[in-house]
Amino acid sequence: MRIARDGTWFHEGSPISRPAMVRLFSNILRREPDGSFVLVTPVEKLDIAVEDAPFTAIAVKSEGAAQNRTLAFQLNTGDLIVASRDHALRCEERDDGPHPYLTVRGGLDALISRPVYYELVELALAEGHDPAGLWSAGTFFNFEPV
Repeated sequence: MRIARDGTWFHEGSPISRPAMVRLFSNILRREPDGSFVLVTPVEKLDIAVEDAPFTAIAVKSEGAAQNRTLAFQLNTGDLIVASRDHALRCEERDDGPHPYLTVRGGLDALISRPVYYELVELALAEGHDPAGLWSAGTFFNFEPV
């Protein structure tokens, strides 16, 4: 099995087209101490290749402003995650540009899709923080790539 960079799940080379199956698999996905990914069932542990991050943030809803803002992200699995101290936002600089992420759980991240990232950048620029970033659930997230 494999999860492509765009969040598409594959089994034996074919995309998994049933959202319920992807959601089921996402619930048993774990990150090993060595950084690899596995699906853990009651009887076995199966390796799964992940090209970037196992989840993709496909939408964001912003409520409030400045320190009273809350950013809720919808993942490609249908899950909703509010950016907070426990679900941090970060941006990594790579050769092909910035890669923004949201911490989901237990070492598992969601790659924030480009349209959602641009929406966040617009909000951050409008607020004029230096460094550029946004508040969510009482935590400030710096958008400067590391």
